[in-house]
Amino acid sequence: MSVEIVSENKAHGGRQLVVKHQSSATGTDMTFSIFLPPKAESGGKLPVVWYLSGLTCTHANVTEKGEYRAACAEHGLIFVAPDTSPRGEGVPDDPAGAYDFGLGAGFYVDATQKPFAKNYRMWTYVTEELPALVAVEFPADMDRQGITGHSMGGHGALTVALRDPKRFRSVSAFAPIVAPSQVPWGQKALGGYFGEDRTAWRKHDAVALIEDGARVGELLVDVGTADNFLETELKPELLQKACADAGIGLQINLREGYDHSYYFISTFMADHLRWHAERLR
Repeated sequence: MSVEIVSENKAHGGRQLVVKHQSSATGTDMTFSIFLPPKAESGGKLPVVWYLSGLTCTHANVTEKGEYRAACAEHGLIFVAPDTSPRGEGVPDDPAGAYDFGLGAGFYVDATQKPFAKNYRMWTYVTEELPALVAVEFPADMDRQGITGHSMGGHGALTVALRDPKRFRSVSAFAPIVAPSQVPWGQKALGGYFGEDRTAWRKHDAVALIEDGARVGELLVDVGTADNFLETELKPELLQKACADAGIGLQINLREGYDHSYYFISTFMADHLRWHAERLR
């Protein structure tokens, strides 16, 4: 599988790459960023943390604003950030051009509804194709994987981990959409990608997955109390109840005065990466 290095920059003694490749999952070119800490130069394989981004984002948002490189360099973590949807000529978008469906809003699912089913196969991309590529091209220890994400990407991180708990030693999220079946963003996306098949919806809903028996050992979640989407789209209390009922250890930090932006994410990124590093040693 050939990859093209779009850019490379030295940072905190490591290498920040932006990489492009042809995706068989989406049928398009896909771009992701990967940070290789200084320890990558000394041989051996290193643990990897996957970061799934939120609505409207590409790999670039966290790469430019996430402030993760110092912590990754300190702890010896590879950090991978994929795009949030397929892109390119012929890739369908929301007919009305809305930000919360279509381009930049793949919701980490494999769509079954036309015209999205052909290209919108982000579940396969982030759980199968991209990890296989990273394992071949970079010194990633695939026995030591963690996953995190923001908003729509927090939803993605939670659902990916809940459906494959043996693969991920650590799971966290920033302001995740925990119950997309119950909120406007999720209802629009799941309805658009799957139609009215609510069985398919439940497989991509963290709270529903937990209700249906999915388990992980523990979760770390941060949410800002000044997040504009807290009550309408995020509803962390639903995750709290589901985890309590299921006996899942949930550490949820309500960060006073913080909003939904990368000012919030960057402030607590090092805390999350330290938490992942402790579980990936």
